[in-house]
Amino acid sequence: MCRAVSPGLANGPLMASGSPVDFPTTPAGRMVLTVFAGLAEFERELIRERTGTGRIAAMKRGVRFGRPASLSGEQTTLARRWLDEGKSAREVAKTFGVHKATIYRATAQTSQLD
Repeated sequence: MCRAVSPGLANGPLMASGSPVDFPTTPAGRMVLTVFAGLAEFERELIRERTGTGRIAAMKRGVRFGRPASLSGEQTTLARRWLDEGKSAREVAKTFGVHKATIYRATAQTSQLD
C-alpha cells in the first residue's frame, strides 16, 4: 500500500510498506508504475467503449455529427443551375456569402448524386 508522507506528492516521497519507493530505479517502484499504467490503460479502454456506444446511439436517434452545412439543398441546386448558366463560381459564392471552394464542393456532391 502506498501513502504520501506529506500532504503533496511533490513535497515528500511515496512510502510503500514503510519504506520509500524510488519509482524509476527500484523493482518495487517499477512494479507500482506498471500497475498504474495498467489501470490507466483499462480506464482509457472503458472510456473508448462508452464513447463509441454513445455515438452509435446518437446516430440511431438521428444526431448529425460535424460542422453544419453552409448551403441548404435548395441553395446548392440554385448554385448548380447558375454555374450551368455560365455564372462564375466566385459570383455564385459572393451571392451566398461563402468561399468559392464551398460552391465547388457542394455542386460536386450534387452531381455525384445525379
